[in-house]
Parts: sequence; structure tokens; C-alpha cells
Amino acid sequence: LLSQDQLEAEERSRVQRSQSTALVSTRREPPPYGFRKSWVPRALEDFGDGGAFPEIHVAQFPLEMGRKKRTSNALAVQVDAEGKIKYDAIARQGQSKDKVIFSKYTDMLPKEVLNEDDPELQKPDEEAVNELTEKTRAALEKQVSQKIAAAMPVRAADKLAPAQYIRYTPSQQGLAFNSGAKQRVIRMVEMQKDPMEPPRFKINKKIPRGPPSPPAPVMHSPSRKMTVKEQQEWKIPPCISNWKNAKGYTIPLDKRLAADGRGLQTVHINENFAKLAEALYIADRKAREAVEMRAQVEKKMAQKEKEKKEEKLRELAKMARDRRAGIKAHGDKGGEDTEVRERDEIRHERRKERQHDRNISRAAPDKRSKLQRDQDRDISELIALGQPNPRTSSEAQYDQRLFNQNKGMDSGFAGGEDEIYNVYDQPFRGGRDMAQNIYRPSKNADKDMYGDDLDTLMQSSRFVPDREFSGADHGPRRDGPVQFEEDPFGLDKFLEEAKQHGGSKRASTSGRSKDYDHEKKRRKE
Repeated sequence: LLSQDQLEAEERSRVQRSQSTALVSTRREPPPYGFRKSWVPRALEDFGDGGAFPEIHVAQFPLEMGRKKRTSNALAVQVDAEGKIKYDAIARQGQSKDKVIFSKYTDMLPKEVLNEDDPELQKPDEEAVNELTEKTRAALEKQVSQKIAAAMPVRAADKLAPAQYIRYTPSQQGLAFNSGAKQRVIRMVEMQKDPMEPPRFKINKKIPRGPPSPPAPVMHSPSRKMTVKEQQEWKIPPCISNWKNAKGYTIPLDKRLAADGRGLQTVHINENFAKLAEALYIADRKAREAVEMRAQVEKKMAQKEKEKKEEKLRELAKMARDRRAGIKAHGDKGGEDTEVRERDEIRHERRKERQHDRNISRAAPDKRSKLQRDQDRDISELIALGQPNPRTSSEAQYDQRLFNQNKGMDSGFAGGEDEIYNVYDQPFRGGRDMAQNIYRPSKNADKDMYGDDLDTLMQSSRFVPDREFSGADHGPRRDGPVQFEEDPFGLDKFLEEAKQHGGSKRASTSGRSKDYDHEKKRRKE
């Protein structure tokens, strides 16, 4: 039998063996006191439910408190459907999931169609096409209606979406949370939007478009060494030019001729050149013949037209000669018909005159006699009667000042001088007859004022004064200026004082006074 101590040691060793052979430990705890020598807490499980260990002098972060966040750009390992690591995740980093990126060799291999009856390779039936067309049409109509409604100045409010009911199960259960309820039902309703409210956010901001899908890579064959034959094939000889020789090489003539290649060229003329030349020659000949024929036809037509005109003129001349000679024409039936025609013409003219007189008498009966009397007056009679000339010329009369033939754009403003007032610089209707008729008074205009003996009054001496003025001189007419006898205004005294006070500063005034004195003495003499 084993003792109690042996049983406990065996049990302890079995537990240790079971712990050492276990793949994953269920729970890690810090060692008890007394066994913490050279032990340092590293993981979160080392702290358990408590805080840091103050007796261990290392940086400790229980529950990650105080640890700086470390961000890493390392990607998580991804595996494809076959269990292989997807190395193209680096190329897809930061790109959209729909972008096509060729990163494998199999992406460039064409897909083999093994089964032509595969349903994925078949065309859709008529029903699927109609359904997809209807969906597309509905989507386009929705977008167009939204655009039209947004562009209209006044539009109705958008219809609200129906209410949604969401069943919500909170993660924290208990009487202290969520009022003791295990689940809640949330009713979500869209908020009414004012159609006249301006937009709150700028949604028309243009953002640059993302980069397109990269092109498929070009796969190159593995590099290999260049052989001597390939090197010679790729060797390009230097250019031999007849114009430039920058290096100054001395090139022999045979090399130049060989490089020129003039001796290698042989001239071959195609037979189509001869066919083209023959066709051009025939076309030119045909065109010349057509032009010549057309010219002959036009010449004949002109000749016929000329002959017709000459024949007509000849007939007219013959008829005129016959009429002058009194010979009866072929168309005349006799002298009686000619006389009848002349009488009819006279009757027609007199009928027109009578109709004209009736119209005048009907329009203004009182003016009929005056119109008939003044109608046949001669121009000399009109001048003698003092009437204006009623016979106006048929030419339209224009104001010649309107035709500014020697002036430019500023002719309407008198050469730019718009301050000039020359509206009435020419007489109104300045004709000779009109001026005599309008502005000439009648002969008896002064009879009302002076009576009939105007000429007798003009010849009489009625307006000669009876008495002469006192002091009048009846001597001979003087030829010089007026003679003064005395100075009634004291001008000499004034000039003498002015000369004394003025001095040299008023030389001009004194000069004028001297001239005045000289003139006065000369007049007295």
C-alpha cells in the first residue's frame, strides 16, 4: 500500500503530465506569491482580473491601459479557394473590388469552352430580355423624373417611404438594462422634408476619377545570351550620305556608287501609261468636235435670227414707202375704212374730254369755269397777272444741301460744330416768281393811310422846316473836322495835372496829351 504522501506525489505528477501534453491551456493565471522570482507579466492573461504588479519593476499594461496604439500596414494572409496564398492582395490594396487586375499567369490564358451547351454561355430567352428591358426603362424614368422635378421652380413634396419595423435585441441583458426587456421593436419613419429648403450639403463637388484598371502585363520570354550570328545581324552599317559628312570620312567612289544604288535601278514603264495617254487624246478630240459642232449650231441659229429681223425691217420699210406713196396696202380694204377709223379716234378723244369735264363739274361746279379759263393761259399772261407758274416740271426737285458729297461721317453736324445755328440760312422758296408774288405789296396798299394823292404829297415841300435852327451857319461846307472855340469841360487843366503827377511812369499818357494839345492849336489856327 502506498502512503498518503506517495499518492499525492503521484497525483501531482499525473496532473503535470496531462498539462504538458495538452495542446492549449484553458486558463493562464499569475503564479502564487513566493514563486514570482524572475517572472514578468507579458500577456493580458498574466494580469487576470486585477491590475499591475507593483513589486515587478517593468512597464506593465493591464487591459491594454496606457499602451500606445500601433498601426501596421501589414496585410492579413488571404487564401484562395484552392488553399493557396493570394499574393495579389498587395496589388489590390486601396483599389475597388470591381477593378480588374491581372496579377497571375492564368489571367492571360484564354478560357477554353469545354461545353457549348453550358447554361452560362446561352443567350437569355425573350422573357428575361423583356424583364431586364422593363427594369432598365423604370430606372431611367425614375432618374429623368427626379431631374425634371429638381429643375422645376415649384414642385410637390417627395412621397415618404413606408414605415419600417426593426426587431432589436440588446447585448446587455438584465433588469438594469433596457428596462428589463429582452427585445425591442423599433418603428423607423422617414422625416418630412421641406421641398423649398435649399440643400444643406454640397453634393455637386467634382472629385477626380480613380485610376483605370491597369493593362494586362506583357510576358517576356526568359533572357538568353546573344550569339555572334545575331550580333552580326543586328549590326547596322554607318550611313553614307551625299550631302552630310560630319565625321569627315574619306569614302571611295565605288562605295558611294554602291550606297547610292543608281546602277541597281532599272526603269520600267507600265503599259497603262500608254492607255491613259491614248484615252486622254481621244477625249480631247471628242471634246473639240463637240465644241465645234455646238459653235456651228449657234452660228446657224444666229444667222436665221438675223435674217428674220432683216426680213421684218424690209417689210416695215416697204409698208412705209407704200403709205408715203399712197399705194393701198394688202391689209387695207379701202379708203373708206381708213376714214372710219380716223373718225372713231376723234370720237374717242372727244368722249374722253367730255368725261373729264363732267368729273370736274361733279367734283367742284364753282371752279369749273375758272379751271377752264386758266387752263389754256400762256406763261406770259400768268406773269402779267402775277400768278405763280402752275406748270411744275416733271423732275423731282431735291435739296442739294442733303447730298454731302465732299464730307464724311460728320457732315450732319456741320463738320463737328454743333453749336452753329444755321437752320434758316437760306430763303424759303427763293424762286424769282414766288418771291415777287408773296413779298411784293399791292399798288394801292398806301391809299388807306395817305389817300389817292400820294404822288402829289411826295412831290410837295410839306416836310421842309419853316424856321431854321438858331446859330446855324450858312457858310460853305467845311472839309475838315469840327472846330472848337473853347474848352467847356476843363480838359486842359485836367491833362496838365495828370502830367505833373504822372511823371515818367505815364509817358504814354503825356504823349497822348501833347498830341491833343497840338491838334487843338492846329484847329484854332
